[in-house]
Amino acid sequence: MLDKNSKIYIAGHNGLVGSAIWNNLKQRGYNNLIGRSHSELDLTDQVAVRKFFDEERPDAVVLAAAFVGGIMANFLYRADFIMQNMMMQCNVIGNAYSHGVKKLLFLGSTCIYPKDAPQPMKEDVLLTSPLEYSNEEYAIAKIAGLKMCESYNLQYGTNYIAVMPTNLYGPNDNFHLENSHVMPAMMRKVYLAKLIHDGNWDAIRTDMNKRPVEGVTGTNSNDEILTVLAKYGISDNRVTLWGTGTPLREFLWSEDMADASVHVLLNVDFKDIIGIEKYSSVFYGKTTTGSVDRNNSEGRGGAIPSLGEIRNCHINVGTGKELTIRELSELVVKTVGFEGTVEFDTSKPDGTPRKLIDVEKLHSLGWTHKVEIEDGVQKLFDWYRESLL
Repeated sequence: MLDKNSKIYIAGHNGLVGSAIWNNLKQRGYNNLIGRSHSELDLTDQVAVRKFFDEERPDAVVLAAAFVGGIMANFLYRADFIMQNMMMQCNVIGNAYSHGVKKLLFLGSTCIYPKDAPQPMKEDVLLTSPLEYSNEEYAIAKIAGLKMCESYNLQYGTNYIAVMPTNLYGPNDNFHLENSHVMPAMMRKVYLAKLIHDGNWDAIRTDMNKRPVEGVTGTNSNDEILTVLAKYGISDNRVTLWGTGTPLREFLWSEDMADASVHVLLNVDFKDIIGIEKYSSVFYGKTTTGSVDRNNSEGRGGAIPSLGEIRNCHINVGTGKELTIRELSELVVKTVGFEGTVEFDTSKPDGTPRKLIDVEKLHSLGWTHKVEIEDGVQKLFDWYRESLL
């Protein structure tokens, strides 16, 4: 059990989820937190990560750092998505083990599930059929991460838990058009199209200075700004979005995700997921609190056929509710006060047709979401406008 003095390292503490987890822990009275920006610690650098763990010796680790992006980025940077994420995971998880970290929370994504998985997706549909091609590399990296956690637990008796959040949105979201996810990208497009129609160039320039697009900032000419925005489907009172608008998506407010993550970090152990009797059997002769000789690999789960296969120990984190991309666009349009036209370019890919997750395991572990999508979209737009001040 982690106490209020436990030293907790949050990898990715400046990101969407990492920053929310940091704040959630602070609010609960956990103040011995460690964070490093990418410029301070490159998690793909094996030597640097080992040096960090040597010096800091954290009691717990939250691995929220990742190389992420939307459907366009997934197409463009396939090698980066698999290589950078795998390197970060291997370095952090490997050093967590070698430095005796008591608890590790790994954050994945529901893109780990097959493209045509039965809906809603339970944890046990993992690896049952092919993945969605557009984000295959990222998904494979995240599957590897959750399997690392599962395998270290089974071989060495560690207490590493993997959570798989659905589509997230919230404070500190990425609104850069080149690599943002669907909701922030859609919101910024609609907002800019409205500003163009209103002739509010001061607001447009402020927006472009805050988040340049392909190097174009608010200092560029009106024509240069309009030209680069047009490449992303943004023009006077008109927005073009990718796909048909029919895919169904589930969205979770990032601060809800943070609360679920901290709940799992503080209250859920590996034995709670696989069952205490099976846990005791895996580590025969060991205590059920996870006290295991880390130098002794005897008793790993795969060596006991009578236990069956221990797999799919990760936890889905979401709302269990969904809406279409078109419905989401209508909600964003209403929130922004946009009176123009939203079109869908059906020549562009849709991605996975549906991605609703089953959250029964999460609910059984004592947590449910609080923020509904209608309120969340308004909260995100409020945050976005405040970020421009």
